[in-house]
Amino acid sequence: MAPTKVLTGARVVLPTGTVDDGRVIVEGTRITDTAPGDAETVDLSGHWLVPGFVDIHNHGGGGASFTGGTPEDVLKAVRTHREHGTTTVVASAVTGDLDFLARHAGMLAELAQQGDIAGIHFEGPFISPCRKGAHDEELLRDPDPAEVRKLIDAAHGHAVMMTLATELPGGLDSVRLLVEHGVIAAVGHTDATYEQTVAAIDAGATVATHLFNAMPVLGHRAPGPIAALLQDERVTVELINDGTHLHPAALQLAFRHAGADRVAFITDAMDAAGFGDGRYMLGTLEVDVADGVARLVEGGSIAGSTLTLDRAFKRAVTVDGLPVEDVVTAISATPARLLGLDDRVGSLEPGKDADLVVLDAEFTVRGVMRRGEWVVDPRLG
Repeated sequence: MAPTKVLTGARVVLPTGTVDDGRVIVEGTRITDTAPGDAETVDLSGHWLVPGFVDIHNHGGGGASFTGGTPEDVLKAVRTHREHGTTTVVASAVTGDLDFLARHAGMLAELAQQGDIAGIHFEGPFISPCRKGAHDEELLRDPDPAEVRKLIDAAHGHAVMMTLATELPGGLDSVRLLVEHGVIAAVGHTDATYEQTVAAIDAGATVATHLFNAMPVLGHRAPGPIAALLQDERVTVELINDGTHLHPAALQLAFRHAGADRVAFITDAMDAAGFGDGRYMLGTLEVDVADGVARLVEGGSIAGSTLTLDRAFKRAVTVDGLPVEDVVTAISATPARLLGLDDRVGSLEPGKDADLVVLDAEFTVRGVMRRGEWVVDPRLG
């Protein structure tokens, strides 16, 4: 068994606030509150120590896909995001043939059972052709509860979220079905009105899939889904903080109105995250990535992102001017609570998994630990 590690000297962000010259004790896979005399000391002076990041919406990375890849591809993408601080990741699938999605969900469920991913998010096919983004319109369909149930069953208890255009026929019944089976119903890729979105929330929808993107703009006479999703305390809003998907003012609006407890930073990453520019496939569609921005070859729509959560963290602090504590909440605690995993991850507290990230003074990742093992060892670089 590895020796107990005492991480000392860093500015440690805890649920109660930031502690200068703090310490975190790691015994085995967990955080503990006492250390034996022979414990190994790791000096992290001049650094920040924050909880591991939790990404609830991610399609891949490192040149590999969660959507159509093999188990080896999925693990490669997981490793890529872990190296950037994401110690808990949900595998998101894009629109595809229903039978294919069901088969692929079975494979992803095995990896979830092993603890490699935190569950499965189905983004499509039950979304609006008016707001399809980088989804194949020929494969879109109305949210028939029987077909929704097929995907839930195919995930063998590991479906954690499904994005729906809840204004479509069958949408509200599908929301209720998801809630009944313990799956988060997310409103996204939607052309809903304000009133239709309120009805979806009342039916049990609790997440806004990448708020502002793939939905009608906020209007003063027709406020649409954005106003409904922002104003309701029951809803957590996803934000893609890559400088492409959102203007800083839109991010500030969401944070000031919803607060960090209702914001979840996500990547919406595709294969190119942590890999580089080039030509990729997102589901059935070709994507060109240039200067880190992914767009469909046909039509030019933004096609997910190349974001990793460490970049979202750094931008939130250094560009958007958010307090570090609020960023930690939005990137770790809030998504962990949303997934029902906050008894294990999302904060640095005794008894929880030793998932943590070491950041330098410029908020660049210098170390990543997952369940007590260094993924990126801060002592080596």
